[in-house]
Amino acid sequence: MQFSIREVIDNTKGILLKGDINSDIKFDISTDTRKINKGDFYLPLRGENYDGHSFIDNAVKRGAIGYFTQDGTKINNEAEFIIYVENSLVAYLKLANYIRRKINPKVIAITGSSGKTTVKEMLFSVLNTTYKTHKTALNHNNEIGLCETFFKMPLDTDVLVLEMGMRNLGEIELLSLYSNPDIGIITNIGTAHVELLGNIKNIAVAKCEIATHLKKDGVFIAPDCSNIKENVNFDGEKIFIPNKEIKNIKIEKDRTIFNYKNEEYILSVSGEHNAMNASLAVEAAKKLNVSIDNIKKGLFEFKPIEKRWEISNIKGFNFINDSYNANPESMKAAIKTFLSVYKPPVALVLGDMGELGKDSIMYHKQIGEFLSSYYKKDFDIEILTVGELSKFILKASLFEGKSFKTNYECAKYINDNLKKGTTILLKASRFMKFEEIIETVKNL
Repeated sequence: MQFSIREVIDNTKGILLKGDINSDIKFDISTDTRKINKGDFYLPLRGENYDGHSFIDNAVKRGAIGYFTQDGTKINNEAEFIIYVENSLVAYLKLANYIRRKINPKVIAITGSSGKTTVKEMLFSVLNTTYKTHKTALNHNNEIGLCETFFKMPLDTDVLVLEMGMRNLGEIELLSLYSNPDIGIITNIGTAHVELLGNIKNIAVAKCEIATHLKKDGVFIAPDCSNIKENVNFDGEKIFIPNKEIKNIKIEKDRTIFNYKNEEYILSVSGEHNAMNASLAVEAAKKLNVSIDNIKKGLFEFKPIEKRWEISNIKGFNFINDSYNANPESMKAAIKTFLSVYKPPVALVLGDMGELGKDSIMYHKQIGEFLSSYYKKDFDIEILTVGELSKFILKASLFEGKSFKTNYECAKYINDNLKKGTTILLKASRFMKFEEIIETVKNL
C-alpha cells in the first residue's frame, strides 16, 4: 500500500524535518535497504543486535526519497523527506493499524502454546473458499511480522488471518492493540515459553491478552480449558469447545476423520489433536457465514506447511518430518499419532525441546514416561535421540535405544543400521535443524 507524506505524519504523529507535507508524492515503505526500490521511503528498525539507522545513507543512495529517524540530528541532505519519530517500530505499528482501518477486513487473530500455525493454515484454506483472504506468512508472528502482514495485504482483502506469538507478558496485548481483531482464538495452553514466564498460569495470562483489544461485538473461541476460562477478560461472545463434542475420531496414515456438532469432517493429515484445531476453525468460519460444505471442502484441502508432518521417501526409508517446532504437548501428540497409525518397523528420532527453563530435564523425562506406555515386548521400534536434553527421554523410557550428540551421527546410524522400509518420525524444536538428518541420509 502506498502512502502520502500527510498520511504518514497524521498516523505516526511524526515531525517533518525536511520536505513539503502537502506533497502529492505517493510511496511504498521499506525496512530493508537490500530490497529498497527507487522512490521508496525507508523505515529503520532497531533491535537488540542491529540498528537500521546505520543504513540510512545506503537507503538514500539506492533511491529512497526519504526516511524515518529516531535521531533528529542524523540528516542526509540528499533525501527529499525526513521524518522524526520517537520509536520507529511504534511508527511501523501505527501505519499497520492505519492499513487495517483503511482496508477494514474481518481480522481473525490466533495464538496458543502449539497449533497456532496449523489453525491459521486451516482457516486460510476454509475462508479462501468464500472470501479474498490474506494471512501471516510462515510463522512471522511478532510485531515486525504483524506489520509486514498488513503492509503486504491486498487492497481487496475480505478477511485477514493473523498468527500471534510471544515470549513474554505484554507482547500479545501489543499485537491485539494494533490489529483490533474481530475474532480471537486460543488453541491451547501448554509449557512452551515456561522458561521466561515461570508457570502455566502466567502463560495463560499472556495468551489471553489476545482478547484485550478484541472488538466488543467480536467473538472469542477456545477449547473448554480452565486456564483459559479463568484468565480471559472479555465481555462479548465466548465459545468454549469441550473435548466431548469432538466424537468418532479416526486416525489414518494420511487423514483424520471426526464428528463435530453432528457433521463429519475429513482432514488430509493425521493426528487426534488436529480434530480440536479444526473445530476451532469451524467455529470461526461459521461466524463469518461460511457454508458447512465450504468448511468441509477447505478442511479437506488443507495442507500443513513445511516440516509439519512432511512425508518423504529417502533411500528406502519413509521419513515423517515434524520438526517445525516442539514442546511437551506437541511431542506427545506426535508420538501418539505416529504409533497409532504406523506399524513396525518404525523409528522415533526425538530431539531437544527448547525454552522449558529449569525443569527442562523433568519435561524430557516425562516424554520418556509417556513413551513407555507404548512399550511391548518384541515390538520392533527403534528409539533414537539427538541432543543433551533428549537423552533423558530415552533414560526415562522402558525402551532401549541410542543417543547421539549430532544430527550427522544419527543420520549415519539410520543409514547403516535401520531396515529399508522403516518409517521414521523426526520430532524436535526448530533449533535442532532435523532436516539435516534427511539431507545427510540422502547424501551418504
